[in-house]
Formats: sequence, structure tokens, C-alpha cells
Amino acid sequence: MNHDDKTAANATEKGVFHSPWEKSFDKMLTPFEEFIHRQTTSGLLLMITAVFALILANGPLAAGYQHVVHTLISFNIGRWSLEMSLNHWINDGLMALFFFVVGLELKREILVGELAKLRNAALPIGAAIGGMVVPALIYFAINPDGVAARGWGIPMATDIAFAIGALALLASRVPTALITFLVALAIVDDLGAVLVIALFYTDTIALAPLLVAAALFALLLAFNMSGIRKTIPYFIVAVFLWYALLQSGVHATLAGILGAFSVPAVPKYKPERFSQHVRELMQRFDASHRPGTSIMTNDKLRAVVQTLENGVHSVEAPLQRLEHVWHMPVAYLVIPVFALVNAGIALDFSAPGGTLIHPVMLGVSLGLVLGKFIGITGVCWLMLKLKIAVLPKNTRFSQIAGVSLLAGIGFTMSIFVAQLGFEDNADLLLMAKTGILAASLLAGVAGFVWLYLVSLANTSPA
Repeated sequence: MNHDDKTAANATEKGVFHSPWEKSFDKMLTPFEEFIHRQTTSGLLLMITAVFALILANGPLAAGYQHVVHTLISFNIGRWSLEMSLNHWINDGLMALFFFVVGLELKREILVGELAKLRNAALPIGAAIGGMVVPALIYFAINPDGVAARGWGIPMATDIAFAIGALALLASRVPTALITFLVALAIVDDLGAVLVIALFYTDTIALAPLLVAAALFALLLAFNMSGIRKTIPYFIVAVFLWYALLQSGVHATLAGILGAFSVPAVPKYKPERFSQHVRELMQRFDASHRPGTSIMTNDKLRAVVQTLENGVHSVEAPLQRLEHVWHMPVAYLVIPVFALVNAGIALDFSAPGGTLIHPVMLGVSLGLVLGKFIGITGVCWLMLKLKIAVLPKNTRFSQIAGVSLLAGIGFTMSIFVAQLGFEDNADLLLMAKTGILAASLLAGVAGFVWLYLVSLANTSPA
């Protein structure tokens, strides 16, 4: 760098203090780029955590690992008590935050995203439906009756973090529209999984708590309609909603979805009003500024900055702000903790043949790998032939087929459904989890290789 370049750089940096690592986080990302970046990182972290859980469950610390997972934890206030194992606290409690973020993403997609326009939404919606129905039918064909039949919902789900993480590794070789297609497909897929959990994985219903839950959800909607944009009231009511659903028999994590749907998606200020507001505040800021003095000693300046912060929150929809705030803790903490507790399965190396031909193992693995591929690719082909939908921009049908393989990565939601279906049958739960892990690994590798080869074919000279 010459002298002039250094002078320009110093001038640019004048008046700015950077902590040692701060510049690495200074890049401006669009909401979609931020979403993809976090899902990619979450997918890699999830993979590491799952491998670590497998090592714990099959190594010398296996007994201690199982003891910790099943440790009872209780909360007591007077005569009131709520006791569950650590596994249940994570699956029923912590995962409500995961479903909350899923609900926020789904609502945003419906309002302003890929699902907002029917022409753009038709293909991923159709693909998601095909990718749910065909895997369920394959599983049910192999396990038509008995306790094992309860697992038909396991191969229906796609793990958005893993799938996008795998596709993002090929980001320079695939069109952005293909990533957007997978995101929309996975979000519709998540909605389908939520409906399946609510309708088919609820054994008994307690009417009184369910009515209380309905009243609390109505209260959340009333908050929305009355213009309440502070998040604290929503959070407090959502906690009580979670507890009411827990007592009702409906899976408590659905409180996350209901809470997300009630969050306002309309900001208080329009952009024009915010722009005017900021200009007025900056005039006051400049008038109050005293060169050479710290903002900590200037009350007027601090008041202007605080007002500016309030204005920033007012021009940003609460839904958008909460999605930004909660996406990182859910992606980097909640999902890895879920994987650490649930992916630790004790593999039986003494009889691998029996595991591979077990009906539940076959139903889950074939449903995820073969069922997703047939369901998504088949429905997309049919919709394109009938001219019901169009391919995403700059995307080839062969790439859609590759994405349909990646959609076979079921992990988080599939394990969640397996826990619900086989909660009282450890052997079948083990087979289901083994099938999920095997299918997710196979689907991820197959989808990556498929899309890589397609990209080579598309760039090779004619």
C-alpha cells in the first residue's frame, strides 16, 4: 500500500474505534444472505454436535451420558411443581424457541417472501407436499400396522439447516434461485410437520387446559390488533400458553408457532416518516455535539441517540426484529443442544445385518432418500408439464432433482417426530434414529455429488 492509500484509509477510519475482531463482522448482509449464512454455520455446528453425541453414546462415557440425559429437573413454587427429565425439558421446552423461529420465518415468507406470490410459491409448495406424502406412503407400505406404524411421519421432514448448509457449499456453482427454492420448500415442509404433530401425534386431550390455551392465543391476537409492538407482553403470555398446551396433551412446542403468528409484521413508522425523523434528530445531534468531549458527559447527545434507537425499532417490524434476535441463539445453541441430547444413539455393531433390514430402519431411510427424491422430483415434473408452475430463474430441472436428494436430510425435525412416535418404545426409537442418521448422511452426500456433477456438465464446453 503506498502513502496516498494509507492516508485515504486513515481518513476513512478517523473517528471510528474498532475492537480487534470487529472488522470481520462489519460486512453488510441482506436478510436473506444473513439467513443463509447462519443456516450454513448452524448445519456445520449441528454435524459436529451429532458426531460428538454418537461418540459419547458409544464410548466409555455412555452410562454417564444416558444418566445426564434422563436426569429429572423440577421447578417448585409452593405446592405447584413441574418435573421432567432433561431430555423432555429440551424437547418440550427449549425446542419451543426453535418452533418460534420457524413460525417467524414462515410468516415472513407468506407475507413478503417466496410464498407471497402464487406464481413463485406454486413449485416449492407442490414439491413440499410431494416430498411429505410419498415418504409417508413408503414408510407405511413397509410398516402397515402395529406400534411401528406410528412412525409414518418421521421421513416427512427436511432439516433446513443441514440441507441449506450442504447446498451453500456449492453456492458458487448453483444459482441463488435454487437456494431460495430449497428454503421455501423446507419452510413449507416444516409447516406440514407441525400440522402432523398437532393432528396425529397427540394421544389424549384435556379440554380445560386446551380452552385456556385458546383464550391465551386470542389474547396474543388482541395484542396484535391493538397495536402493541413491545415484545415483553407477547413473551409473558406465550410462556403461559406453552404451559397450557403442555397440560392439554397437545405438544407444547406448538406454542412457539402460535406465538410467532401473533407477532406484528407491520412497523410503526413508514420509511418516509423515519427518514424525516432521522434528519430532525441529526440536526439536534450536530447542534448538541461538543468537539473533543465524550458522549458519556453530554446528556443532550445521549438523549438524541436513545431517541434515534427507539426510532430504528419503530421502522422495523417486530417480526423482523425478533427473527434477527432469536435466529442466532436458536441456530447456535438450541438446535445443537437438541442434537447433543437426541443424536446419541447406542449403535449395535454386533448385528448390523439385523439393523439394516429392520422395517422401521428401512421405512425411515427409504422414505427420506427415495421418497423425497420421487415425491419432489415427480411433483415438480408434473407441475412443469401441466404448466402450473415455472422453474426458478436460471435453474435447470436436473438441479431440482439434486435438491430433492438434499431434502432427504431429515435430522432435527425427523428425530423430534421419532421421539413423539416411539417415546415408550426404546428399540423402535433406536431403529428410527439409526435410519435418520444413515439416510441423512446418504442424502447429503448424494445430493452434493449430483449437483456438483451437474454444475460441471453445465460449465463444460459443448
